[in-house]
Amino acid sequence: MPIIPNHALRRLREGGLVLGLGVHHLRTVATAQLAKAGGFDWLFIDTEHGAFSVNQASQICLAALATGITPIVRICHDALDEGTRALDNGAQGIVVPHVNTAEQARRVAEAFHYPPQGHRSWGGPSALYAYEPPDAGTAQAEINREILIVAMIETPEAVENAESIAAVAGIDVLMFGTSDLTAEMGIPGQIGHERVQQAYAKVGEACRKHGKFLGMGGVYDNEWAKVYIKQGVRFALASSDHSLIVSGGKQRTQFLRGVL
Repeated sequence: MPIIPNHALRRLREGGLVLGLGVHHLRTVATAQLAKAGGFDWLFIDTEHGAFSVNQASQICLAALATGITPIVRICHDALDEGTRALDNGAQGIVVPHVNTAEQARRVAEAFHYPPQGHRSWGGPSALYAYEPPDAGTAQAEINREILIVAMIETPEAVENAESIAAVAGIDVLMFGTSDLTAEMGIPGQIGHERVQQAYAKVGEACRKHGKFLGMGGVYDNEWAKVYIKQGVRFALASSDHSLIVSGGKQRTQFLRGVL
């Protein structure tokens, strides 16, 4: 049984723009199919802020594997055990918030890669092979190449350390948590502020230098999303389940009420 490919990671490596759907409230196995119908490439299953159980997150991940939508789970900071369980149960990537230093990035990379790249424990047959893996050594090497590990840049300290973080082997994406970054900078919500633009430029240069991908979260208006994508963002959290429901609902209900 060949490994189920990580389509988002492969598109990134081909130079494409991959767009994620934030999953906070959806709990059904239809989530990935809905995301695919909406034109998304990957799921951002948010166990940092969403009220998911391990089982719920795993069911969404397992259902996504057959759709070509890449299931990626955001864990809580320092909860690396949550990440390894997610990877053992269908996730093809992990997002770790508040990675501020290269030391933290190395700890993340080592936790989520099998030896010799890291120290992840082998949990037996993998969902990434539909539970029919080759020998353990072959499977571990292939999985190491197919998982996508994302370090979130959410503080001025992280921006300052961007080059050393980007230099860490096993980190694929440096992803801005733009909302938290603006809060830490004392300019909450000002996603187009000059200091934020400078941060994107600095981290983008670090990514280019070390062969990593620049990611973006917390930017949902068209103007600044366009600016940062043109600056090099290729891994973007495009929207979320609640945002789409609320905005789409308002648009429809306002139209129907306006008929009268």
